[in-house]
This record gives sequence, structure tokens and C-alpha cells, in this order.
Amino acid sequence: MEALKRDGDSEEGIRGVKVPPAVYRDKVAFIQTVREGISGSVVKQAIHALGDNRELFVRLLETTPGNLHRFYKRKALSRADSEEVLDVLRVFYHTRQVFGDGDKALRWLNTPIPALSGEKPLDLFDTFEGRCLVREVLRKVEFGEFS
Repeated sequence: MEALKRDGDSEEGIRGVKVPPAVYRDKVAFIQTVREGISGSVVKQAIHALGDNRELFVRLLETTPGNLHRFYKRKALSRADSEEVLDVLRVFYHTRQVFGDGDKALRWLNTPIPALSGEKPLDLFDTFEGRCLVREVLRKVEFGEFS
């Protein structure tokens, strides 16, 4: 549990992001939360947690920079949008656990990685397969296969 309490993370999840803490670790809780739909305010919170990266969420939610703020006011996002945002948060949560520090995690996410064909991990977060690739590399980093 100690690793969960470093630099802005806690047993509760990602500080400032109001989703059920279990969504980061429990697949059933994740599915239930997707079905209910997350509040649009979670989009704003996620943007802030990921270093104020609005462009990622513009691509993820297939909107324009000028219309992104409209998502913030929604009582509940669609299942598809909820799942996309929550999955991004899960990968970010995992990255913070691997690196043990939010700043280090954000630096890694914003650095071109040879194992990702020179892409920045955050640039791949807007697609499911991109997030899968980032997860694979994170597992390798976590188990010492490469850094």
C-alpha cells in the first residue's frame, strides 16, 4: 500500500479525480462505473491530473478545443466516453505506481520511447490499442526488462 500513497496518489486513487477508487484496480468496479457514466467534471479533473493536457482529451472525446468545456457540464458521459476517460486514468494510475512519483510518471509519459517506435506514451492514449501498447511497455519497465 505504501506505493499508492506517494506524490498525490493514495488508497483513494488519483488526488483530485472523483471516481470510485476501485476503478483503478477492480474490473467489476470499472465496468459498473462505465455503465453508470462518469460526471463530465471528471474530464476536467483528468485533464488537470495529466498535466493540463487538453489536446489528448480533445482527440479522445472527438471534439474541438472550443467544445471541450461542454463535456464538463454533463451529468453523465456516454458509456463509450466514460470508458475512454476511465481507461486513460487507469493507465495513468499504473504509470504513477511504476514510477512511484507523479512528476516522474508525467515526464516518462511525455518522452519519446524507443519501444513505442519513438512515440510519446501520452500521444497514444487516445486509442485503445495505443493504451494497450503503453501498458505492455509499463509492464516491461515494472519488471526490469528495460527502462
